[in-house]
Amino acid sequence: MRKEVVVATAVATAATVAVAGVLLVRWRKRDERRWRQTQRILRKFAKDCATPVPKLWHVAFDLVSDMQTSLSDQSQTDFVMHPCYTSSLPHGTEEGLYYGINLREDNFLMLRARLRGKNNQITDLERTEVPIPPEVISGSTKDVFDFIALKLAIFITTNAKENPIAPKGKLGFTVSFPLLEGPASPTKGKVIRWKSFGVNDAAGKELAHEVNEALEKHGIDLQVSALVDATIGDLAGGRYFNKACVAAVTLGLATNAVYVESAHVIPNGREFKLSEMVIDMQWGNFNTPHLPITEFDMALDSESSNPGSRMFEKLIGGMYLGEVVRRVLLKMAKETAIFGETVPPKLKTPYTLRSPDMAAMHQDTTENRDTVQEKLLEVFGITSTTPSVREIVAEICDIVAERGARLAGACIVGIMKKRGRINEKKSVVKVEGGLYEHYRVFRNYLHSSVWEMLGNSLADNVMIEQSHGGSGAGAIFVAAAHSHDNESITPPFSQRNSTVGRDDQMEFRDDHQMDSRVGRTDQNETADDQTDSIFWKDDQNESTAEISDQSGSESSEE
Repeated sequence: MRKEVVVATAVATAATVAVAGVLLVRWRKRDERRWRQTQRILRKFAKDCATPVPKLWHVAFDLVSDMQTSLSDQSQTDFVMHPCYTSSLPHGTEEGLYYGINLREDNFLMLRARLRGKNNQITDLERTEVPIPPEVISGSTKDVFDFIALKLAIFITTNAKENPIAPKGKLGFTVSFPLLEGPASPTKGKVIRWKSFGVNDAAGKELAHEVNEALEKHGIDLQVSALVDATIGDLAGGRYFNKACVAAVTLGLATNAVYVESAHVIPNGREFKLSEMVIDMQWGNFNTPHLPITEFDMALDSESSNPGSRMFEKLIGGMYLGEVVRRVLLKMAKETAIFGETVPPKLKTPYTLRSPDMAAMHQDTTENRDTVQEKLLEVFGITSTTPSVREIVAEICDIVAERGARLAGACIVGIMKKRGRINEKKSVVKVEGGLYEHYRVFRNYLHSSVWEMLGNSLADNVMIEQSHGGSGAGAIFVAAAHSHDNESITPPFSQRNSTVGRDDQMEFRDDHQMDSRVGRTDQNETADDQTDSIFWKDDQNESTAEISDQSGSESSEE
C-alpha cells in the first residue's frame, strides 16, 4: 500500500511538473510574441518618423514656397505670416541703462540691464519673475497692467541712485503669445488671443496705450513704443551685436520664427521707406505633405482643441514631444503588455509626460537606465521594468526628439534659402527656448541636420548662436531700438484679406531661452543660467501652447 501511495505521489508530481513545464513554455512563447510585436511597433514608428536629408530638403523647399506665397497673396495659403510693425532694430551703438518687460501667460519678467555697445557684453543684468495673482488675471487688462506697473515701480526704485532712468526713456515690452498690431501706429498692439487670462475685454484693446497709462499712474517716466512678440525681441538682441543676424527661433513648449526680409518683396513695403522689415512667420502653422506624420500624431491632432492647425508645432514643440512618446507607450502597453498585464492608469492620461521628463529619460547614461525607471515611476506609477523595456522607452524618446529637431533645422535652412544667404553670405540665427537650452540631444540633432543638409563647405554660413542675456532679455534690446526711433508705420497686411480670423486660432507660446553655435561641443557650452530654467519648473507656463488640451483631456483615455 505504501508503495502505491509513493508511486501515485510520484506520478502526480511528474504530472504537475509536466504541466508547469508546458505552461512555462507557453508563457515564454507568449512573451516572445509580445516582444516581437513591441519591436514591430517600434520599427514602424521609427520608419514613419524618419527624416533623411532628401525629405528635409522637401520640407525646406515647401516652406520657401509657402513663404513666397504668403508674402505675395495671403488668400492663396493657410500659412499666413505677419510683418513686424516696429520700424527699426537696434544698430549696436545704443548705450545706457534699459528696462524691459516680458509678459507670459500668468507671470512676467522685469529686466534691467546696461548696454555698452556691440563690442561689449550686456552687463548689470537683473531679472525678476513676478507671478500674476489669480484675482488680477480674472480682471481686466487694465488691472493686469496696473499690477505690472506697480511692481515695476518697486523694481526701478531698487538701486535707483546708482541706476537712474533716463527722462522719457523707453520701456521694451515683449509678449510670449501672438500679437496683431493696429493700422495707425505700432503703439496700438491688439491681442489675437490672450488665452490664459480669461480677460473678457482683451480683444481689440490698445495694450500699449493701457501700459503707458499705468506707467504714468505710478509715476514711472518710461514709455512703451511698441508691443512685440518675444521672438522679435531675441532678433533685436542678435542684431544689436551682429548685423549678420537675420532670424530668431523659439523652441520652447511652443515654437515660432521671425526673420528679416527685403522690403521690396513685400507688397507696399517700399511705402515705408525701409530697406528691410521683420516678418513674424508663426511657423507653427506650417504644413506640408512631406512632414513625417504618424498615427500617433494624427490621433493627437484630432483630439486637440485645434485639429488640423499648427501641425508643425505639434511635431517640434515641447508641449507635444512627451505626449507623442506617451501615446506610443500606451499602444505598447495595451497590445504587448510591456508594463505588465494591466495598463498603468496614469499612462492613459494625456499630457502627463512633460518634455523635461522625456529629456531626462532620453539622456540617461546609467548602465541600467536608472533614470528611466525613476521617471516611469514618478510620472506613470510604473513600479518595475526590465532593462530591455527601459531601452525601448529611451529609443522612443530618441525617435521623437530626432524628428522634431531635424525638422526645425530643415526649416532654419529654408529661411536662409528664401533669403539667398546660404551660398555666399554668413548668417546668424538666434535659437532660444527651454527645449533647445536644456535638451542637449535635441540641440545636437538640430545642429547635425543643418550640417547634413548643407555639407561642410556651406554649413559654416549658417551659425546658430546663444541669445544674449537669456530668458526675456530681448525686451532690453527692443527698448534700445526704440530709444532713438519715433517713426510709426502702417502694417501693409493690416487691410489685406481677413487674416484676423485665422490668427484667432493661433496659440500663444512659451519662451524661455538659450542658444548654441552650430557644431560647438558640449564642453565649450556656457553653464545654464538658473533664471533661464523656467521651462523645467513644474507647473510654470505649462499651458502655453495647448492649455485647453490639458484641461479638456484630464479624463483618462479609454
